[in-house]
Amino acid sequence: MDKSLVFVVGCVIGGVIGAALGYVLNRFLLKDRTVRAAEEADRVVRDAEKQAETMKKEALIEAKDQIFHMKQETDTEIKERRKEIQGLEQRLASREESVDRRAESLDKREHQISSLQGQLVKREKDLEELLAHEQRQLEAVAIMTADEAKAELMNRIKDEVKRDAAAFIRESEARAREEADRKARQVVGIAIQRVAADHTVESTVSVVHIASDDMKGRIIGREGRNIRAFEQITGINLIIDDTPEAVVLSSFDPVRREVGRITLETLIADGRIHPARIEEMYNKAELLVSQQVHDAGEQAVLDAGIHNLHPEILKVLGRLRFRTSYGQNVLKHSLEVSWLAGVMAAELGLDPAIAKRAGLLHDLGKAVDHEVEGPHAVIGADIARRMNEPKPVIHAIEAHHADVDPTSIEAVLVQAADAISAGRPGARRETLESYIKRLEKLEAVANAHSGVEKTYAMQAGREIRVMVKPEQINDGDATVLARDIAKEIEDELEYPGQIRVVVIRESRAVDYAK
Repeated sequence: MDKSLVFVVGCVIGGVIGAALGYVLNRFLLKDRTVRAAEEADRVVRDAEKQAETMKKEALIEAKDQIFHMKQETDTEIKERRKEIQGLEQRLASREESVDRRAESLDKREHQISSLQGQLVKREKDLEELLAHEQRQLEAVAIMTADEAKAELMNRIKDEVKRDAAAFIRESEARAREEADRKARQVVGIAIQRVAADHTVESTVSVVHIASDDMKGRIIGREGRNIRAFEQITGINLIIDDTPEAVVLSSFDPVRREVGRITLETLIADGRIHPARIEEMYNKAELLVSQQVHDAGEQAVLDAGIHNLHPEILKVLGRLRFRTSYGQNVLKHSLEVSWLAGVMAAELGLDPAIAKRAGLLHDLGKAVDHEVEGPHAVIGADIARRMNEPKPVIHAIEAHHADVDPTSIEAVLVQAADAISAGRPGARRETLESYIKRLEKLEAVANAHSGVEKTYAMQAGREIRVMVKPEQINDGDATVLARDIAKEIEDELEYPGQIRVVVIRESRAVDYAK
């Protein structure tokens, strides 16, 4: 028991001693590490200080080098600037010397001029005295003052200048008129020579030939049902008379008349004629004529060499293929006018495109003048205006029959081309006798009114100008007279298109110098 206790106590004492020894050893080792760490830190600090000192020295050396180089560059630049300043100073000195020399020269010239001015003033005084002396002598001889002599001389000079100017103006006007006439004849001649056109007229009556007169009965139908259906569907009049083997179609609309002609010819060829068949053939004929109208418009534009026309204008233009004026096909007439106007414009140095375009479209209104009230020139201009045609083209269309005054050369050219195409031999079918009778009757209607002095039919019977006596007809009466003459023409005469009535009242004061 005692031994065990001793053993335990010994073990405890040994453990305490070991722990104490371990603590002392650990403290010694820790102190050694701390000393070594401090030494290492001191060494690192010394190395860093050495490196910083080295970098500082290097930076100072580099900065000194840069300062040295900058100083050298600055010294060089200062030397160059000094040289430039010295050169400028030398040039300024030379210029100052030159200015001084010029100033001395100017002073000398000024002195010379002053002396010359003194001499001139003296001479002017001498001349004035001499002129005054001579003027007094002239006034004494002429018995006339200087102002009176000046006025007389001016009057004589004015009279001579007026006479010379009048003679010059007359000669210039005569030469200009001769040159203008010669040039106009030349241009028109060239245009006519370069445009080849047909010299035959076309028939304006649509006649359908039939194999026998028995076909007339079939066309009329039982109790006239076929002819009534035909006229109702087509909108044209079917004239069946005693003319052998022929049926006449009548309508103011040439396109509708052409549709009716094709419909009737198709029905006759087919042999089956009844209301349902008439309507079927009419629809087919209408499609065929519409295509013909479109093709005719495109072909006319191609022949005239014109581009960018509105499709609606092409459609209206194609309808002119079936329109005639005194037997002259209006579409062919429009092409002739387009070619003539283009040639004349080119000869005059103008733009032929505008003239050709206006010439082709000038009778556009004739395609619809049976549907719209007013002159065909105004109707055509309205159509062109709605389709955004150029203003010169619209004006030329509107002015080609003087419904408005022409204000451009192109408009005058279209007027001339229209007259040439319509007036050439063989262009229109109306005989000279009937034409003269129509104009005489037109003038006779106006001459029958009181107060009318003279009457002139113009524009191929499209316009009548009435000259009235101003002492019998006042301005208000002139308006009433124009309306009465127009109404009487409508009631008594037959004429195509529209006739313009112009009443002119002119007052003149006349006296004679004896």
